[in-house]
Amino acid sequence: MTARPLEGRVVAILGASQRGGAGWNVAKVLAAAGADVHVAARRLEKVEELAEEIGGTAHRCDATDEAEVAAFVEAAAARTGQIDIAVAAVGLGSFGTIDDTSMAKLNEAMQVNFFGPFQFARFCARHMNSGASIVLFSSIVSTDVLQGSIAYAAAKGALNTFTRYAAFEYAPRGIRVNAIKAGMLEGPQARRWRQAGMFDRFLKEIPLTRAVETEELARMIIWLANDAPSITGEIIHVDGGAHLRRPLTPDEMAGDGLASMGKRRIPEN
Repeated sequence: MTARPLEGRVVAILGASQRGGAGWNVAKVLAAAGADVHVAARRLEKVEELAEEIGGTAHRCDATDEAEVAAFVEAAAARTGQIDIAVAAVGLGSFGTIDDTSMAKLNEAMQVNFFGPFQFARFCARHMNSGASIVLFSSIVSTDVLQGSIAYAAAKGALNTFTRYAAFEYAPRGIRVNAIKAGMLEGPQARRWRQAGMFDRFLKEIPLTRAVETEELARMIIWLANDAPSITGEIIHVDGGAHLRRPLTPDEMAGDGLASMGKRRIPEN
């Protein structure tokens, strides 16, 4: 791999306002790889900090607002007329059993984790040429049951299905669509689990016995863009092998199970 493998490419990243989070660190690595990086999130002041650090461009965009997503994509494509790499890193974790999950909570999870990336991907595809790459952030809970995560898991499961359909529909144009199914990530996510006393319990069920560094996601995105011309429609595990083991039960989690986590609205990226 060359020192700047993305030189001259335009990258749009939706969801990058949490310092040290997946979207934030992916933006840093892709900018260092030479890309012209456009970052967007609901909190403009946060992505402005990121853009200043990496020499990119910040945009305000609420992933749940179709018009704002469309405007962000148009702005990212404005200078060159195209987008080469699109990354949907936006996410919102939520906790609760089926009986605990109101329609409002379910709708919020779907809006952020599925509808937003859906709109983002289709708008970006309109500005893409053959060889372009779309990468969506899924989660291990989309296929492995972590009790109490029904709303989040259902939304990410829908995103997996969309990945396959989009890969099929955009294949004639040479646009590839893949998803990264991440497990435990270092950074804000791992800190939350450590604070809740659950990190070591999760670690016992990860064969490589470590959380995933967010920079690993960035390297996967670069690989998909440069060295994987035949890979599309894949849901790629980047989880330390966690999918090979079982998830924790509520009794094995914090002392009060998921009760305390269920009270918190957790922005993922």
